[in-house]
Amino acid sequence: MTLMPLPDRDGSPAFPRCLAELLELCRVHLPARTAAAYDQMGEACDSERDQRVVLRRALGYLDRDYPDLPEPFFGALVHAAVHDPDPSLNRQFVEPLRAAFGARRTQEALLEILTTGTNPERAGAARAWYWATLEPLDDLQDRWNRAALREFVANDDLDVRRCVLPGLSLDPAGYPAELKPLVAEAVHLARTHSDDYLRHRVELQVADPEL
Repeated sequence: MTLMPLPDRDGSPAFPRCLAELLELCRVHLPARTAAAYDQMGEACDSERDQRVVLRRALGYLDRDYPDLPEPFFGALVHAAVHDPDPSLNRQFVEPLRAAFGARRTQEALLEILTTGTNPERAGAARAWYWATLEPLDDLQDRWNRAALREFVANDDLDVRRCVLPGLSLDPAGYPAELKPLVAEAVHLARTHSDDYLRHRVELQVADPEL
């Protein structure tokens, strides 16, 4: 069965503000890198695409030369990663975040947003989690699995469910006894949902738990 991509979503109105905040932080704290990034562009960088490229270069994403970043970057990078509507491009914010502030702090921030944020933020945290866990931490992964399972079952927001499901473990053996019934409920919910993506994705994950 061919893997169906995560459906597109409307852009977050907060995302342009996130980019602007990061660009200003880069100008203040990484002036040489930022000036060089703008010079390489060779023209005004007004579009979102151009701003992404400048940030990739200034933050070291393109060559994996990540600079040390002061504290104001932490919240700005978390917000950009969460509000980025693209589940692939958000990596450009997660990797500098993880490199500068550590995998644990990065994952703890996303876990907090999954459980306390708005629905768009919760969906964004789930999209960013994949890149944040390239350095796996078992205790945080367990906490995420439990929170994500509860979120998938209890939260009927479609985008939250679509974004949570790909990273959701559906193996009952990975959960404590009190949560095992929720695994069966999550599978049933996805299989009987009106959304094509949820129905498609759950069958892949049940067939291949490592997906």
